[in-house]
Amino acid sequence: MSDLFKGTCTALITPFADGKPDTVALGNIIDYQIKGGINALAVCGTTGEPSTMTDEEQQELISYTVQKAAGRVPVIAGVGGNCTEHVAQMAQRAQALGVDALLCVTPYYNKCNQDGLVAHYAHVASKTSLPIIAYNVPSRTGVNMLPQTVARLCRLGAIKGLKEAGTDMGQLARTVALCGDDLAVYCGNDDLLLPCLALGARGSISVASNIAPAMVSQIADMFFLGNIAQARKLFCRLLPLFGALFADVNPIPVKAAASLLGLCRNEVRLPLTPLAGDAIANLRQKMSEAGIL
Repeated sequence: MSDLFKGTCTALITPFADGKPDTVALGNIIDYQIKGGINALAVCGTTGEPSTMTDEEQQELISYTVQKAAGRVPVIAGVGGNCTEHVAQMAQRAQALGVDALLCVTPYYNKCNQDGLVAHYAHVASKTSLPIIAYNVPSRTGVNMLPQTVARLCRLGAIKGLKEAGTDMGQLARTVALCGDDLAVYCGNDDLLLPCLALGARGSISVASNIAPAMVSQIADMFFLGNIAQARKLFCRLLPLFGALFADVNPIPVKAAASLLGLCRNEVRLPLTPLAGDAIANLRQKMSEAGIL
C-alpha cells in the first residue's frame, strides 16, 4: 500500500485567545510546521482539545487548516468520539471540507469490546471514502485495540493506518507481524519514536513537533536514510524535552511551550488549566537544553 504519509505528522495544538480559537496564531503555527519539514498535519486530534469545542468550531478549524496548508502537506482531521453515528457524520463533514484522511480514536467511556470496535470502525468507513487511521490510546479511553482486532479491520478495509499510543512494544510488534504492509503504523508517543521505527512504524503523529518540527522530523528522516546512529543521538538529546512535555496532561505543557516561543497564548479550555510556576521553569530549562529556546 502507499503510505498515508511517511515521516512526521504534527498533532496540532489549537491556539485560543480570550476563549475563542485563534486562527491567526494557527496559521503561523502551520507555516512554522511546514517550514520545519513536517510531512502532514493533524487538526482536532486530542492535542487540539476537540472535546471542549462545538462541532461548528471543529469544522471551522478543519476548513482553515485545509486552506492554509494549500496542498503543501496532507491534512488529517480528528473525528473521534464515543457515539458511532456522530463520528460518521463528522467524517462526512470533514471529507466535504477537503481533508486527506481521518484520525479516529477508539470510543471512550462506553468501553466497548473488540467486536464493538470492529463494528464502530466498519460503520464509519461505510460512510466515507477517506482513509481512516485508528487511534489506540488506552490510557485515555479505557479501551485497548488488540492486534487481532487491528488485523480484522485491515482485512475488512475499514482502516488504512494505526496511531499506536500504548506503551506495550510487544503488542505493537504483534500488530506489525499480523498486518505487515497492509497497515501504516504511526508512533503516538514521542518518547517511543525510535523503538517504534525499529519495529516498522512509518513515522509518528507527534506532540513535540508543535515546538520542534525540524528536530523531531529529522529523527525519522535520518532513520529512513539509514543514519541510525545519528537518529539515536538526536532522539536521546530530545528525551528530557519529551518528558517535560508530558509532565502534565497533554496539551497543557506543549501549549505552554508554544507560548514561550511566542506562537500562541498559554491558554487552554476547562477542565484543563494552564501550566504555571515551577513546571514552567522546568519546561523552559528543558527547551533551552534542547536548543529550542
